[in-house]
Amino acid sequence: MPIPEDVTGEEIDKDVRQELQSLPKTLAEDVAKNLVMVARLIDEDPERAYAYSRIALRLASRVAAVREAAGFAAYATQKYGEALAEFRAARRMTGTVELWPLMADCERGLGRPEKALDMAGAPEVQKLDKAGQVEMRLVAAGARRDMGQLDAAIVTLQSSELASNSVQPWTARLRYAYADALLAAGREGEAREWFAKAVEADRDGSTDASDRLAELDGVEFMDALVEDEDEDEDEVAPVDGAVDSRDEQDAQDTRDDDKD
Repeated sequence: MPIPEDVTGEEIDKDVRQELQSLPKTLAEDVAKNLVMVARLIDEDPERAYAYSRIALRLASRVAAVREAAGFAAYATQKYGEALAEFRAARRMTGTVELWPLMADCERGLGRPEKALDMAGAPEVQKLDKAGQVEMRLVAAGARRDMGQLDAAIVTLQSSELASNSVQPWTARLRYAYADALLAAGREGEAREWFAKAVEADRDGSTDASDRLAELDGVEFMDALVEDEDEDEDEVAPVDGAVDSRDEQDAQDTRDDDKD
């Protein structure tokens, strides 16, 4: 696949670049460029990001950063079996537990929420940093919902992180998940309160909490473009039975010519 000329490979994280030093120089550069494309496209065009990740994987499957990138790309395209395999490989290579929540979520994606819950109770969770533990809590709550256990999902999300007034990178998503679970359980008033709290914490627009809040408040959004098109159609098409003023003038001119 083509690599844009502005991509040099130097854009990747220095730790990843250091990992690639085990490869021949030219090969390392090619792998780095493909990894840059994965990072660049994974949000806006995950399918293309996945394609670039497969190229990097073919070139350097023994590099942990490459296996991890391939896992993220597969995860973004909902290829959960592939993602899980790549995350497991990366974990074996590095020995870290950072990917544990994502691995558990892949189990959910594969229709195995019970396995995700088992992983949520595993010793590895205690080795995660705060962000990882919150992510694991979100995955566990999702697994409970997959199993139809709404009340258990709500209880799973109730934590000191949820109750805290400080805003952390995970705060908006945690509040959003709690609000969504409350709404699914029919607790609309509480859900509205927590969607509002999610909006307050969502500084980068990572959730659609503001839209969900507006829906609960009965606010309807109309597409401005559609509205303009409707207005144009109204101008072009007169009401049935009405005569356009220009047509009327043309008819009068014709009658005058006949008289002459």
